Amino acid sequence: MEGSFVILLVGFVIVSIAGQQIAKVFQKIKLPLITGLIITGILAGSSFLNFIPSESLPKLNFLNNLALAIIAFSAGAEFYLKELRSRINSIKWMTVSQLFITVILSTWLIFEFSSYVPFMEDQPENIRLIIALLFGVIFVARSPSSAIAVINEMKANGPFTKTSMGVTVVKDVLVIILFAICLSAAKTVIKNEDLDFNFLIFLILDLVLSFLLGIIIGIILKAPLSLKINKTIKAVGVLLIGYSVYLFAEYIRSKTGIIIGHEIVLEPLLVCIIGSFYITNFTNNRIEFVELLDEISPTIYIIFFTLTGASLSVQTLINVFWIAIAFFALRIFSMFLAGIFGVLSAKDEKRFLFISWMPYVTQAGVALGLTTIIANEFPEWGYEFQTIIIAIIVINQLIGPLLFKISIEIAKESHLKHKSSEFDGIKDAIIFGLESQSIALAMTLKQSGWVPKIITFSDVEGKTSDDFEIIKSEDISLQSFKQLNLKGADAIVCLLSDKENYKIANLVYEHFGTKDVIVRYNGAREYYERLINIGVRIIDPSLAMINLLDHFVRSPNATSLLLGLDKNKDSVDVEIRNKDIHGMTLRDLRFPTDVIVLSLIRKGQVLISHGYTRLRIGDSVTLVGTKESVENVRFKLES
Repeated sequence: MEGSFVILLVGFVIVSIAGQQIAKVFQKIKLPLITGLIITGILAGSSFLNFIPSESLPKLNFLNNLALAIIAFSAGAEFYLKELRSRINSIKWMTVSQLFITVILSTWLIFEFSSYVPFMEDQPENIRLIIALLFGVIFVARSPSSAIAVINEMKANGPFTKTSMGVTVVKDVLVIILFAICLSAAKTVIKNEDLDFNFLIFLILDLVLSFLLGIIIGIILKAPLSLKINKTIKAVGVLLIGYSVYLFAEYIRSKTGIIIGHEIVLEPLLVCIIGSFYITNFTNNRIEFVELLDEISPTIYIIFFTLTGASLSVQTLINVFWIAIAFFALRIFSMFLAGIFGVLSAKDEKRFLFISWMPYVTQAGVALGLTTIIANEFPEWGYEFQTIIIAIIVINQLIGPLLFKISIEIAKESHLKHKSSEFDGIKDAIIFGLESQSIALAMTLKQSGWVPKIITFSDVEGKTSDDFEIIKSEDISLQSFKQLNLKGADAIVCLLSDKENYKIANLVYEHFGTKDVIVRYNGAREYYERLINIGVRIIDPSLAMINLLDHFVRSPNATSLLLGLDKNKDSVDVEIRNKDIHGMTLRDLRFPTDVIVLSLIRKGQVLISHGYTRLRIGDSVTLVGTKESVENVRFKLES
């Protein structure tokens, strides 16, 4: 018996590895990863190759429990209160509207048309109502990981994006609580028990005990996270703690049924999400916890989605496909109405009115996790229920991210680096002087994601570049500079004579306020002090090489990093404009561990930063780390 289980487990691992590779092929043709994993599971299941026979699925149920624990941990880890505070009113109203309008409207319409759903038509009225309610609850579930992926891809930031992310996270927490209530009601109704006062008392008791156990789990999770041990060992510890929640819940359920004649049902998903919420908001371990989950989740999701696909019947999927399409349309309609109500109730900008539903279409882990629970609890109709939901999720995965991207573009909160120099919100560098050094500088800045322009006062005929603009200006005057739109420049570099450099820098200082003005000094002493007095950064070519060699001798690693010689590392100065960051300490920010704050400048003064340094709007911080992480942190700090 044990030998057959080991063979089954090894076979499933092989199928999962194959699923990962197949899913990558799906990604190349712009289809979601989850679709490839589910299709791999279907192919390996009893409908086709029978590598994972349907009778063997209960033996692998422990993998589902492991995955559900990590899914709940991940949802709770996104619920970081300090990052939701600036849009709390909009998040509140949008969450309430999405939760109740979607659930109530979907439940009512599905119940009314339940006679057209094969597995519902012969059910008693009360069971049809409870099934419709379970559909409505799962329709609200969202995918935080998908939302984060779109936001990072679009470099999105602004009130619409912050509200969308906040609602996504809060909804998943509330959905799990609401699901626990509805599942208890479903069990009671199907067992022909009354929904009376005793049911209410035991339901409240179940929820309170789940909350308390969640806090205990959060405290327990601190133990492996606080130890200075290998990350792999910590990850295994997190997995075991998550799985132990399911074992403990089942133990309490069986024992209380024998001892007091009524089963105390702890909801493991709720327990795990509360434990994760506790770690994220009330301990110093949240950054490491999130990073561990990021490392664990891909493997867990491969296992979970492949196993979900293996449990599907292709024949059932074909039979319910058109029902899934109809339910998908119903979900979109209810979310559209909820979005309008949420915007009006929160008194948000009217331009968000008809796009406010778009960020909430995509579904993934939480929704699939809840359907898996239903399939296991109610095998008579649960698998047909699960098949419909999975079909809807696949459609949502295909359409949802695209809709979210469109809504971000309409809200004008995307900060992608387009090639057009007219795009507002990118890093513009204006270089005065056309010569070999200015061209080399423009090329280097272009490679680093900037949009450089070279301004010259001489003839530019025959001097063009596909990578940046070369613009002829008539003279150094305020009128000419206004035509050049210098107000939007992030940095200005002057490579002309000292007299011309000073004239440019002084005009910029008095009329445009560009923070970073860099001047190549040519040796005219009468202009040196003047340039210093207006805050210009001066580079003296006669001393630059000596200073560079000096730093290479005394600090070769730091010098290599700052010069960009390490291709995987980067350093960048960021001005804090995000109002949510104002007043937070450095230790409160969820920076990746491969990013450090090298310096902090406030009102021209360099501060020695530490974990308890509070950041302010307008502070300038220098970040050093891997390019990807530095870029993500930069967009977090900028509004």
